[in-house]
This record gives sequence, structure tokens and C-alpha cells, in this order.
Amino acid sequence: MPDYVYGFSGLAVPDIDAARTFYRDTLGLDVTDAEMGQLSLTLPGGGWVLVYPKPDHSPATYTVLNLEVSDIDDAVTDLMARGVEMTRYEGFEQDELGIARGIEGDFGPDIAWFTDPAGNILSVLENPTST
Repeated sequence: MPDYVYGFSGLAVPDIDAARTFYRDTLGLDVTDAEMGQLSLTLPGGGWVLVYPKPDHSPATYTVLNLEVSDIDDAVTDLMARGVEMTRYEGFEQDELGIARGIEGDFGPDIAWFTDPAGNILSVLENPTST
């Protein structure tokens, strides 16, 4: 096996300025400008995500970033107050806040999905088994 030193993830956006504003001001993440017009998102608990410009960007049809929270109701309420609209998916029972309530051992954690300005799918989730 290779001697991996570090890992990080990346995602594309068509508008770096919109991404900077969303990830910094709306989500409250630590965002720094990186080389070649890119951004670096420092994630809670360690790790980071490279956000890079791609003018012909097409968002993925799956979740590209999950953010674990200690209280999903508070997190979703706060995000909605900041103008974030929760995404609703057919096949998932979601409550009035857009939260799919997990059933331990059956579905998984309580989770709510939303998109960034580029249409990338993100989530907040409360995972009681990880604490």
C-alpha cells in the first residue's frame, strides 16, 4: 500500500464568489482563498475541502458533503433563518422542517439535505451513535 500522508475532498462550483459567501457567511465554515482562484473549507473536527471553479459545472446527484451537528432541529432552524431551503426527496418521510428522522438500526441518523448555490447536495445530520 502507498504511504498516504493526508487526504482531502474536492467539489466544483461555477461561481467561486457565491461559494465563498455561502460556505463562509451562510454555513459559518472557515473559508480561505487558495491558489488558482480556489477555496479551502476547513471542516469542524479536522479535514478540509477544496472548492474549485468549473464554468461548465453540473452538480452531482448525490450528497457531496455531510456536516454532523449536535442538534439537528436547531441546525435546520438556523439554516432556514439564513435562507437555506431544505430539499425534499420522494421516498423519504420528512417532517415539517425537512428532516428525515432515522430509526436506529433501520434507516440511520436524522438527516436534512440542502444545496449550495451551485446545486451541490449537502446535508446536516445528527448521529447519536458517534458521540
